[in-house]
Amino acid sequence: MKNMSMRDALRAALHEEMLRDETVFVMGEEVGRWQGTHRVTRGLYDEFGARRVRDTPISEMAIAGAAVGAAMAGLRPVAELMTINFAFLSLDAMVNHAAKIHYMFNGQFKVPLVYRAATGWGNQATATHSHSPEPIFAHFPGMFLGVPSNAYDAKGMLKTAIRDDNPVLFTEVIALYPKPSPIPDEEYLIPIGQGDIKRPGTDVTIVTYGRGVEWSLDAAGILAKEGVEAEVVDVRWLRPLDLPLILSSFKKTNRCVVVEESLPMYSFGSEIAAQLQEAAFDYMDAPIKRVHAMDLPLPYARTIELMALPNAQKVVDAVREVL
Repeated sequence: MKNMSMRDALRAALHEEMLRDETVFVMGEEVGRWQGTHRVTRGLYDEFGARRVRDTPISEMAIAGAAVGAAMAGLRPVAELMTINFAFLSLDAMVNHAAKIHYMFNGQFKVPLVYRAATGWGNQATATHSHSPEPIFAHFPGMFLGVPSNAYDAKGMLKTAIRDDNPVLFTEVIALYPKPSPIPDEEYLIPIGQGDIKRPGTDVTIVTYGRGVEWSLDAAGILAKEGVEAEVVDVRWLRPLDLPLILSSFKKTNRCVVVEESLPMYSFGSEIAAQLQEAAFDYMDAPIKRVHAMDLPLPYARTIELMALPNAQKVVDAVREVL
């Protein structure tokens, strides 16, 4: 067991899977000689060479499309899109091809690929580089979507994603890259679609993912001093969603707050609220509250940027409302 940042845990997952399976290769802008914009692929080019760590042109559509072709031909590409903001340029390859080929060809083709992309608001990256659009991609059937909240989960989830025969969008919150977690020396995998209770509680369920887990755990610590025990549910995967875990927690606490870094319209929070209303209305003792970014392009000025983002205090305030 050793402490490892999320960045290092992701690199370890890539390294182990490339050693295990020679069909696994990494591709993307600056992943090789430059060792990755976020340094996740550092050292892989030196060990595996240009054949398996491939620097690509600056074209997200070309990266995403080439990954689909490579996967259909029997390889297992891990295609880095650098940042989720650039994934909008590759929607056709991701949504119309990667996610649909297995279905449209009646299972004759598999598309075992992983798209990796950094995500998240903040750090004055401005409005066009500060999206958290995971709910958009989770809208489409045929492609799984994972968002780890810590280094331990990141390693186990990425290894599973690489081994799966379906396309996976794997997003990594930029703010969490340096955060450490204990990582076991032995190999472990985290199944696709399996959520996790990050903190048990009896008074309110907080459903979240990614950076929202950090805010929610901080909020739960504040609330515990007031005698309120919040249960923090980390869904880990937006698709497939671990709805049984969420329902089990909600039926115990009868109250729910949904926390996300994304925007409020047509959102993850909207989906959770709808699912709970449909499947567990009789257990509901209060309206479901949502904590999210403000519904606007993220401002550049640091103080206004932070005002627009979720935080632990906003989660605490929402829990107090439902109680």
